[in-house]
Amino acid sequence: MSNRVDDFIKGLFIGGLIGAVIGILYAPKSGKETREDIARKADELMEKAKDEYERALEKSKKAYEAAVVRLKQLESSAKEKVGEMEGKVEDLAERGKETFQDTKGRLKKAIDAGVEAYKEEKGKA
Repeated sequence: MSNRVDDFIKGLFIGGLIGAVIGILYAPKSGKETREDIARKADELMEKAKDEYERALEKSKKAYEAAVVRLKQLESSAKEKVGEMEGKVEDLAERGKETFQDTKGRLKKAIDAGVEAYKEEKGKA
């Protein structure tokens, strides 16, 4: 977008200069009047170029600010999702820990029962 604005401003300036030169060449005025016209036209062209530049700068500023706002929204959303995922991971880890403890307890009971049954069988023999 910046290139298009720069090209437009350059075109405006160059076109204005060409128009001013052609106007001077065909103008039936004295040298002093011609110089005053040239100075006035140059001032007008500079003012127009300045106005276009300021408009382009304002548009760029607004686009930048909109992009910053959108990025902040995305950052906030990402942080929220990360928080949700952390909660889920913690919940799953707790469930896994509980399941492991439960399985460990059952396995210990099974081993104890097996040892007890072995002792009983050995005592009978």
